[in-house]
Amino acid sequence: MSRPSPDPSVPAIHALQLAEIVERWGVEPDALLRSCGLRREALLEPGARLSIPDLVALVERSRALTGEPGLGFHVGLHMRIASHGYLGLAAMTATTVREALDVAIRFAPTRTTAISLRLDTFDDHVALVLVENVDLGSARDAFVFALLTGIWKIGDALTGVALAEHADASARPRADVAFAEPPYFARFAGVAPEVRFDQREHRLLFPRSLLDLKLVTGDPVASRLTLEQCERELDALGLGPRLAHRVRGLLATRTPPPSLDELASTLHVSPRTLKRHLASEGTTYRALVDEALRARAEELLRRPSLTLDDIADRLGYSDVANFNRAFRRWTGKTPGAFRRSAS
Repeated sequence: MSRPSPDPSVPAIHALQLAEIVERWGVEPDALLRSCGLRREALLEPGARLSIPDLVALVERSRALTGEPGLGFHVGLHMRIASHGYLGLAAMTATTVREALDVAIRFAPTRTTAISLRLDTFDDHVALVLVENVDLGSARDAFVFALLTGIWKIGDALTGVALAEHADASARPRADVAFAEPPYFARFAGVAPEVRFDQREHRLLFPRSLLDLKLVTGDPVASRLTLEQCERELDALGLGPRLAHRVRGLLATRTPPPSLDELASTLHVSPRTLKRHLASEGTTYRALVDEALRARAEELLRRPSLTLDDIADRLGYSDVANFNRAFRRWTGKTPGAFRRSAS
């Protein structure tokens, strides 16, 4: 166990929550923790955190003692937004689903840097993508299922809408994961969104219209207070000054990208301050926008159903010619050449 550091870790409360969940199998929580070299008293200390290797060991020990390989689903189904600290409170008090997701993406590093979030937007649906920044080892499936299931259940609670029970199948959430179907999954198929395995990345997909859904827990005044606390937590973890990382996260959620002034407003800084901080980190807003547009363009070009006109429009270009020039500047290739090589 460790205090906040640049090394990926998670708040220690998640270890305590896992220990409480496995108690229903007759496993004594303190005995479980001791078997992994952990002490409840230390985990309860303010600011206590657990390294990713220690958490992986705890998950695997829990699986062995309970005989339940699908513990990730149990964790996700019992996940509560309050367990995510000020990040959870900031998301809960946001006005809409879109604002809540922006908060989650922006401040996810206050919980862990092992996994980051990205929002991809399509014509009629969006995808909340889970990006693995470290090797999650043998507990990879447990982490991913816990997060995807937990986000889905928390979303139901915050919106008051049980989408999984929607009469229109196209409105129900779906999930993709980047690993093969584990043998135990069939037992949880009835309590999880529709899942596709062996996909390119982990993501939760839901209707785009849901982004504008109001949260039943929205509270603008409380939102401002909790956002300020999230900013302080970023600073305390040594992540606050890394503004480029946060800008990348926000740009990944918005296509076309916002203007410098719009993004500065979202970050609660002046445009001049934003430019100065980015310069101190060796980059510029224009460079980060180009980076985000290139990544999004390459993703869209791998989808043969989209024409170059469609892609140029989604990226905010007035015509294909301007898109062609930009893409050649980024990659040295035309979009058509890239599409042929990618296919």
